[in-house]
Amino acid sequence: MQVDAVVLDVDGVLVDVADSYRRAIVESIERVYGRTIDRGAIQAFKNAGGFNNDWELTDAAALYVLARADGLELDVEEFTARIADAGGGLEGAKTVLETLPDESRAAVLDAWDPDRLREVFQALYLGADLYRELEGGEPPFETSGFIADEPVLVRPGTISTLRSRFDVGVLTGRPASEADIALDRAGLDLPSSRRFTMDDWEEGKPHPRALRTLAERFDADVVAFVGDTLDDVRTARNADEADPDRVYYGIGVLTGGLTGESGRETYASAGADAVVEDVNALVDLLERRT
Repeated sequence: MQVDAVVLDVDGVLVDVADSYRRAIVESIERVYGRTIDRGAIQAFKNAGGFNNDWELTDAAALYVLARADGLELDVEEFTARIADAGGGLEGAKTVLETLPDESRAAVLDAWDPDRLREVFQALYLGADLYRELEGGEPPFETSGFIADEPVLVRPGTISTLRSRFDVGVLTGRPASEADIALDRAGLDLPSSRRFTMDDWEEGKPHPRALRTLAERFDADVVAFVGDTLDDVRTARNADEADPDRVYYGIGVLTGGLTGESGRETYASAGADAVVEDVNALVDLLERRT
């Protein structure tokens, strides 16, 4: 696969977030409502699309938990399939709630507290000290933070090789401050012009604007975007459709929620151009376009 530029997602690509962000989703709901979803259910929400922002995924999963307690008879797979049919994301989850009687739906929305969920999520993920530094206030409780439990997936040699061969950028749903921490651990120091974070664009994945902008900044004709979710692949597909002057490849890695042969098949169904075991396999997959 010959390319000019490589754009990398962070979570599930450069660092493993199974015991940090994904754990924070499950435990935030548990702390606020006393019940929660299984960690494995997170991937069903991710596959539904529109959940590049884990705060919004937490909100949607909380709506599901509350709705189940108030009469919703859908299991997670059915609920998230309906979210996908409704266009994905948090708005899709709210649309699914319209199947509840008016009184039940009103009770669910009244109990739902996105501000509290976000506060608890950030306290669990960041820990007390980073919460004070990045959130600018006192955390709701003291904890060391799941952010310390993010093993680096990319080898230093991979970073060095990719940067020597290609223009390299980053496109992530993380807030900028949290992206800084992960990129520092991964050994990937990039100027702001070569990355997009949650703070840099409103649309989020799979909207193609950020990826197209990076391609323009690199003056690249062929771009590979590497991610761990279907929305990452969809971002590349959408960019390819919206930008006829360039070629965009969507490459999935099997180090996020999609794994094994079933992960390969799921990526293929979303139009992935390639699937690799991990980000380090890019060295053998990609060649500089001449």
